[in-house]
Amino acid sequence: MSEESGYTPPRVWTWDAASGGRFANINRPVAGATHEAELPVGDHPLQLYSLATPNGVKVTVMLEELLALGHSGAEYDAWLVNILEGDQFGSGFVSINPNSKIPALLDRSSDPHMRLFESGAILVYLAEKFDAFLPKEGRARSETLCWLFWQMASAPILGGGFGHFYAYAPEKFEYPINRYAMEVKRQLDVLDRHLASHDYLAGDEYTVADMATWPWYGVLVTGDIYNAQEFLDVNSYVHVKRWAEAIEARPAVQRGRRVNRVWGPEEEQVRERHAAADLD
Repeated sequence: MSEESGYTPPRVWTWDAASGGRFANINRPVAGATHEAELPVGDHPLQLYSLATPNGVKVTVMLEELLALGHSGAEYDAWLVNILEGDQFGSGFVSINPNSKIPALLDRSSDPHMRLFESGAILVYLAEKFDAFLPKEGRARSETLCWLFWQMASAPILGGGFGHFYAYAPEKFEYPINRYAMEVKRQLDVLDRHLASHDYLAGDEYTVADMATWPWYGVLVTGDIYNAQEFLDVNSYVHVKRWAEAIEARPAVQRGRRVNRVWGPEEEQVRERHAAADLD
């Protein structure tokens, strides 16, 4: 691997060139809309604007799990936000999420409408709205929230750190890959040790903590993120793999991971979702 040398940071950093890599055309050091673009609105109270990245899958899995429980109020329209084309910088999307990241949810059942951004906040909102997948009180609730927030804090290491330098950066550099691989493996070990004595992250019950963590760390060990499974020796994390495979087998998870997906086998892609029949 090549290694950059001789770089001295300037006294004040300025953005004078694209950084390169897969997402260079949408990365910028300022916030706000770049263009006017109204968001489409469907027939259901819940309007989701997203893409089937791990953070987007968290929410579509949650919605499909709620529907599987019989919560008809969880019916939703899922609209594609293509982040590689800059859809997240349209004025309508920024009005829901000023941070311009997917997913974003608009609940039109209240007046005024409720906007939600940050995947963890959306999961908690839906869990409390429908009284499902989040214990109401006591130790079980605290444990669930601890693991949910653990995932929210850990994913930037796996995605923004390891994923970027291992899979997306224009060149390979040993130091950042080693640094982030070490931390990702430490996190996998945290999960593996915990899951050795627990069926799910919060104990015996499947919760929002599992829904948040599976699209990142579960899919990592079952073979669908960054093509890094051999590099990270994911098969050695046997308890994580058992947990990941159990969640992957859930019908609602299988439906949710297809929503707003525009890559992979054609039969796994559902560009938009407006009714259960769209997933047939």
